Amino acid sequence: MSNSLKVPVNRIIPFSSVDGPGNRTAVFLQGCGFDCKYCHNPETRNLCVACGRCVQECPTGALTLVDNKVIFDYNKCCKCDTCIKVCKHGASPRIRWMEPAEVLEEVKSNMPFIRGVTTSGGECTTYPEFLKEFFRLCKDVGLTTLIDSNGSYDFSKDRELLEVTDGVMLDVKAYDLNEHINVTGTDNKMVLQNMEYLASVDKLFEVRTVVVPGLFDYEGTIAEVSNKLSAYKTNIRYKIIAFRPNGVRQEYRNYNSPDRAELDRLAEIAKSKGIKDINII
Repeated sequence: MSNSLKVPVNRIIPFSSVDGPGNRTAVFLQGCGFDCKYCHNPETRNLCVACGRCVQECPTGALTLVDNKVIFDYNKCCKCDTCIKVCKHGASPRIRWMEPAEVLEEVKSNMPFIRGVTTSGGECTTYPEFLKEFFRLCKDVGLTTLIDSNGSYDFSKDRELLEVTDGVMLDVKAYDLNEHINVTGTDNKMVLQNMEYLASVDKLFEVRTVVVPGLFDYEGTIAEVSNKLSAYKTNIRYKIIAFRPNGVRQEYRNYNSPDRAELDRLAEIAKSKGIKDINII
């Protein structure tokens, strides 16, 4: 198999009930083009630059520096997160470069207790060729396939990927262009284009918005997104997510978490626009 299909796998969660319908295995890939201020796993944004700091701090010797590369020994890792805490580059040395078939073998160990797989990140669509082959293999063994995406990849130009994808869970960080740039460091033109395109071809399983008081106009975002999605006949879920400081970089932990009353109010706004399936977490 071509090495081009080897991707950096940050972690594989055997059983997840929050990454799509039913019990699923979630595969997190390393690397993302967004720099969200409230990112709950900021260590997945970049690839390791081999500065060596984590090697010195690792308490179990799971990391070594060889030929200017950090080598990770999966079997020695105690998952203490020391390497992530000391990294200054938004990266993790705890990645495994894996081919689609290797990932599937690990996923298969969870069968028959899972309904399917969900790829996430980072941003998993950074590696579309891997996704296509991996999803083909998943389909061969009867697993459903979902993509959790920030919407930066142009799905309209990759029908081959959509053919093996059962649905996309799309993050809409902010509806307003300037607010989206403030939140993520980049614009949202492709995100909104993807939202409408995926809805039109019945591949938009869910839209997600994280509610961060004081960072952007989340009420306006939920109202605008709900209004757009209500035009489509398919039943698209809107997941409204409360900001939590867990895992967020220290400089962005000072935002407040919305209370349940506020989340319920936002759900009513989505409902008033025609959204029927609303999930609050």
